[in-house]
Amino acid sequence: MSEATALVFEEREYTLPQLDELAAGLARTLERRGVTAGQRVALMSSNRPEFVVALRAIWGLGAAAVLLSPAWRRTEVEHALALTTPSHAVGDHPVLDELMPMLHLDEPLTPERHALPPPDPDADALFVFSSGTTGMPKAVRHTHRGFAVAVRHWRDALGLSPADRMQIMTPPSHILGLLNIVMALETGAWIRLHRRFDIDAMLQHIETDRITIEMAVAPIALALAGHPKLESYDLSSLRYIMWCATPVTRSVAETVTDRVGVNWVTAYGTSELPVISCNSLHGARLDTVGRPVPGVSVRIVSLEDGAVLPPDGAGEIQVRADSVMGGYLPDSATAQAFADGWYRTGDVGYLDDDGWLRITDRAKEMIKVRGFQIAPAEIEAVLHGHPGVTDCAVFAVPHPVDGEAVVAAVATRDELDTQELCDLVGERLASYKRLSRVVVVPEIPRLPSGKVLRRVLKEQHGCSTDG
Repeated sequence: MSEATALVFEEREYTLPQLDELAAGLARTLERRGVTAGQRVALMSSNRPEFVVALRAIWGLGAAAVLLSPAWRRTEVEHALALTTPSHAVGDHPVLDELMPMLHLDEPLTPERHALPPPDPDADALFVFSSGTTGMPKAVRHTHRGFAVAVRHWRDALGLSPADRMQIMTPPSHILGLLNIVMALETGAWIRLHRRFDIDAMLQHIETDRITIEMAVAPIALALAGHPKLESYDLSSLRYIMWCATPVTRSVAETVTDRVGVNWVTAYGTSELPVISCNSLHGARLDTVGRPVPGVSVRIVSLEDGAVLPPDGAGEIQVRADSVMGGYLPDSATAQAFADGWYRTGDVGYLDDDGWLRITDRAKEMIKVRGFQIAPAEIEAVLHGHPGVTDCAVFAVPHPVDGEAVVAAVATRDELDTQELCDLVGERLASYKRLSRVVVVPEIPRLPSGKVLRRVLKEQHGCSTDG
């Protein structure tokens, strides 16, 4: 009996044994280059089968993968490498290749027929990146044991089985894309990888591949709702569409359901604790992010004094689970992320009497564009580097497609072409961090402590933007 196909990419198909043999061959190559257990290997790759092979090879050697976003510019990659100090690099991105010796994923892979040993459960498995409010991204460290729990929580929440078929368009360096890939392969589900998001390709493959679970962030949901020929596709194979990473826009979700009859499910997680809550797969409620998944505890605490609040009391959402990160790099940032062993999400919300969780605000000042978190301070640091800027502050405004857009308020010495600032940010940082608008102000409103009053800036300049 022939092995079932596990992964498809364009016209290529792979079984699990084929992926394992390619991973064993790549592990041998990495071993010859000096990769050993306990080391960190930078992995900067587009969405492709070789990413999966490289990840399995790194883990098979007992090393940890440092996942770098292919959307990042040189400045961001340099910061991530300095923070995590990987000894080796694998990928397909020229920026990483310029910064350290890189094994290119376009090089031919020679399969080998020997099993890679399972990694130590308590060893580091991966580093993903989560922006903090005070500057460049922090590295989030997950062990194999903790990440395996997250995979199990996600599989159970989705009701995933070997009969399911998925396609993945989200970047593999993002916790959601990574989680979906690892979970599907471990479960025996069928997956198709796409190089990038394309709404027509997505709809066509739901029809031809008979996809059963579709993942969507806000831009994908909006593209579905606005597609002029949505009804012409056969989407009857879908069990549901999962809305992830951004708050649900009910009108958008309901438009899709009204047009083609497909229902939505919502979930909530973070890079630090990947799966927190999920809706029921039958009769999901779009006004909540569901109930905490089994194995995850959620409490709400007062923003004033940290006291645990009763049902319907709004405060910071704190979470406890075996899937929580092992900590941050720099390690100095880890302590403030926890309170009595509970992970502090920085999100504000409440639990009702029946245990449904609702998110109402973010205590942290993060900006969320297409599901990617952006620290205002990271963009502000770039703007401060322009000689004409005397002070600046970055804040978010609503955006109909991306969820939020980035706006910069700047105080200047002399008259300044604001397009220069947009170009500067575009050159230094990833495209999703681009400025949608720059407003010139006499001064940046601050508290006596120096803290920026972003709320005041939003009130004065916070009209939504369409692009």
